[in-house]
Amino acid sequence: MGKFNGVLIASDYDNTIAYTEGALRSGIPAPPVSQENREAIEYFMAEGGIFSVATGRALPSFDTVRHNVPMNGPTILFNGAAIYDYTQSRYLHTAFLPEEIRNHVTQVQQALGKLAFKVYHDNNSIFVVNPNSITAGHQHLTHLPAVVLDSIYDAPSPILKVVFEEPMDVQKEILSFVEQQPWRSRYEVVSSSDVLLEVTVHGANKGGMVEKLAQLLGIERRHVYTMGDHANDIPMLQFAQLGFAPQNAIDAVKQTKNVRILSNCWENATAEMISVLDRIY
Repeated sequence: MGKFNGVLIASDYDNTIAYTEGALRSGIPAPPVSQENREAIEYFMAEGGIFSVATGRALPSFDTVRHNVPMNGPTILFNGAAIYDYTQSRYLHTAFLPEEIRNHVTQVQQALGKLAFKVYHDNNSIFVVNPNSITAGHQHLTHLPAVVLDSIYDAPSPILKVVFEEPMDVQKEILSFVEQQPWRSRYEVVSSSDVLLEVTVHGANKGGMVEKLAQLLGIERRHVYTMGDHANDIPMLQFAQLGFAPQNAIDAVKQTKNVRILSNCWENATAEMISVLDRIY
């Protein structure tokens, strides 16, 4: 019996466990998880804790970095649209977008013009419509090619998520348009970085999936802790007994109730979080 038995940490990966923004923007190689963070996670797990990653990445994208992350719990993928168990090599839970997403994305395109977006299919295939320079940078970061399509109607079903690859000013225009539509309540639409706007089915967010994961593992909410840096992490930060954010997090995250601010992610914020829990338990 370790001191962290029955304790769950669910952490975002990009710019939380490891700093990847530089690689996305400049094309430089993304750094691995630091030795300090790895050792802290390994200590947490050795003391009985469950460490899981909650990421916006698709399964094949997270596959490219997961060997750098010590973890012993299932992984939340697609920004909360799925839970995947690597020990069983299968999805434990999925939440697909409705078929009407094709028409709704088309409405956005008709209103705002040519937009770049990716479509993530259930079999881990990735498709892109109107690729741009952000698409190229994202591909460098994930090392995953995407099949170019003329239209979202060419993508196969079922679809787990759609991601617009546009700068923040365009993201705000998309959000403003979506907020005025009668179908708005059917989706989770949230920014996951300065250049990525995620669309999943209503209820499929990191908060809902952390709750689902805790239920699957039989862990009480009062022993759930989360960490993240961007708007898509806020639902799971709000669900946790205590949320954590690296100093590099956006202001909306830092202002979220019951969130403790740590050092920057490149200054071993993950190890700092586990040090805090070490004192609590």
